[in-house]
Amino acid sequence: MKKFLNAIIVLIAFHSINITSQDEVEEIVVTSAFIDTSEINNPLYIIDGTEFSDGATTSLGDAIDEYLGVSIADYGSAVGQPIIRGMSGPRVKILKNGVVNRDVSGLGVDHLNDVDLNDISQVEIVKGPSSLLYANGTIGGIINVVDDLISTKNFEIPEVSVGYESQSVNDGNSEFVNLKGNVGGFNVNFGYKNTDFGNYDVPSGAVIHSEEEHHDEDDHDEEEHHEDEHSEEDLGYINNSDFAVEATKFGVSKVTDWGYIGFGIDNLESVYGIPFHGDEHEDEHGDEHGDEEEHGEERIFSTTDSETFSIRGSYNVNGNLVNKVDFTYRDSDYSLTEAHAEEEHHEEEEEHEEEEEDHEEHAPTVFMNEAVEYGATFDISNDSSTQKVVVNFVDEDNSIVGEEAFMNPANSEEFTIGYYLSRDLGMFDLDLGFRLDQIERSGSVSEEEHGDDHGDDHGDEHGDEHGDIDYYNIDDTTSSFAIALGRDLSDNLGVSLGYASVERLPSSIELFMNGPHMATGRFEVGDPNLNSETSNNFDITFNFDNGDFYAIASFYITDVDNYIALIDEEDDHMDEDEHHEDEDEHHEGEDEHHEDEDDDHGHGNLIHANYMQEDAEFDGYEIEFGKSFDLGSGELALSFGRDVVNAEFSDGHYVPRINPARNIYSLVYTQDDLLFKLMLKDVEKQNDFGDGETATDSYQMLNTRLTKTFDGMGKGELKVSLFANNLLDEVARNHSSFVKNEVPLPGRNYGLKFNLTF
Repeated sequence: MKKFLNAIIVLIAFHSINITSQDEVEEIVVTSAFIDTSEINNPLYIIDGTEFSDGATTSLGDAIDEYLGVSIADYGSAVGQPIIRGMSGPRVKILKNGVVNRDVSGLGVDHLNDVDLNDISQVEIVKGPSSLLYANGTIGGIINVVDDLISTKNFEIPEVSVGYESQSVNDGNSEFVNLKGNVGGFNVNFGYKNTDFGNYDVPSGAVIHSEEEHHDEDDHDEEEHHEDEHSEEDLGYINNSDFAVEATKFGVSKVTDWGYIGFGIDNLESVYGIPFHGDEHEDEHGDEHGDEEEHGEERIFSTTDSETFSIRGSYNVNGNLVNKVDFTYRDSDYSLTEAHAEEEHHEEEEEHEEEEEDHEEHAPTVFMNEAVEYGATFDISNDSSTQKVVVNFVDEDNSIVGEEAFMNPANSEEFTIGYYLSRDLGMFDLDLGFRLDQIERSGSVSEEEHGDDHGDDHGDEHGDEHGDIDYYNIDDTTSSFAIALGRDLSDNLGVSLGYASVERLPSSIELFMNGPHMATGRFEVGDPNLNSETSNNFDITFNFDNGDFYAIASFYITDVDNYIALIDEEDDHMDEDEHHEDEDEHHEGEDEHHEDEDDDHGHGNLIHANYMQEDAEFDGYEIEFGKSFDLGSGELALSFGRDVVNAEFSDGHYVPRINPARNIYSLVYTQDDLLFKLMLKDVEKQNDFGDGETATDSYQMLNTRLTKTFDGMGKGELKVSLFANNLLDEVARNHSSFVKNEVPLPGRNYGLKFNLTF
């Protein structure tokens, strides 16, 4: 450990509304909250674990995409990084049992959030900067995956659960087994899940090639011609979109009168294809899009291996000042290896012999993250208020080694102290939180020489071609606070007002990035001189519930000073109007342009993009209302929801990769041991796009699930689920995805799932 003593979260709860969800939920304890209660004053969703155990196995982002204010930045079926209210990346943190999950998803949009969703209790989604109590810089929010691996209660009876799942869209299957029991006074929990999905199917004509997109923008009359031109290339599936993961976890805990203590071990190993991969070099024919043909004949994939060891406990002090101390420790070791493997092709072997030899020279690129985190929460509550003090420390090392290494190794140390207060003032409920983070980031940037091969400086064959290395040490302190006032206007109507100011230090990628990032098709450059972001958020929420009918409306405005965004250089993208007017001139000068680009920048076909800062404003709303009816011997619940996010820079340009407005219609029928769900997600066209982006068409996603539970004569139960996603077989793509054209969302998917518990 280096300097301080270790970090985590701080404050809690700021908006005085009860737990809300698009589905009716029972009273559930928010396990990651600082308040020991079944109610929490936060804008959040509590998603019961059965939604994951009974539904289709998918990525974390895809599993929660139907909830208002939450969307996804996908990169094929394996990768689905969540977005909350237009915020993503380092502004949204993924947690496991209240502690940040330290994978390498922040180092690339093609990296998955490595979280095991097998046998979880619930998922908690906290929207907005009120989530700052969980981790620093969470301007967007947090997503906390909760399980009972380290159980805080004694298992009463042994339980065994086994299951099997099959999906049509990828010819995939999944098997799992979970064991729980109390052995000699110790709670023992074991889980195992194995998933193997192949390439997924897409509707005919769903894939748009880069050159096809540009031609279609210039002349819409040629649309039918291009569809015919590429019909022979339409495989009906996305190559390299397969995904296989093996997850194992084991936990032991001891519960006593003074509290509890336990440990848990998580291990995830996965292999998934990368369905799109840029190329910084032109092919021998001078075709700027030659990379699509080249890489179509090779296997590009990633393998991950993560191990986490956690200790968690609670000690009842019952002293004059401190009532209880909750403590955590986690050691994370994560690696992701991206590799190339040439597939066997017998035709045209002589013609492409040189290209194949070049591909065989591709060395793997290894992304690694090692982190140690520990912290404690001191409960100093009294009869008049709830008060908590939090201290936390994190020591995290990131490194990228290999041919496509685009950042030198970096280290981050974070020390946090936070305070939270909740008090009933009579007319209002007050929630107040404050956190102070001392953060030190150290790294370096290699000054490249023009015309080099962009090798890294970690010992590969190109390392000696780099120029000088500049070393940086950023040591800064950030402060954040939030306050909320809530009041019940009547027995059925409540309102809350919240204000939060959150300061975020730039991430290691934003500071030290400097190299070709093939997953985005860009040469990305960070800036070690970036300033901290400061988010000032105001929101107001109205909540009405009279039993049969409910409605909720939440409005927010977030001003972000020094907002950090990856912006494409204008030189690499012609202005759209100029592009439409001068198509012939563009194509005539295309070869010359790329030749000059190679000479001047050495970036080949890659778009040059920089991490830059500019003030930005995010505003939006989420509204939802629903009603329940008695129908036959069951209950029918209908609901409608809509979410909107608008985001602009201070100069009037749109913030890139902001998903459009959505309307979500839901029907749920429950009857004893039967559950039927039908959900239509109507995603509007996105015309408000940033520089270098294009409009994204609307689509409708219709999903359904039928779950039947069979009683096992008091000795267990069997759940059978039939599900169908994208029933309309829509061509769908997310505006927030870097590869929305080349990698659309999966087509129609039928599935069957069994879950036997005894």
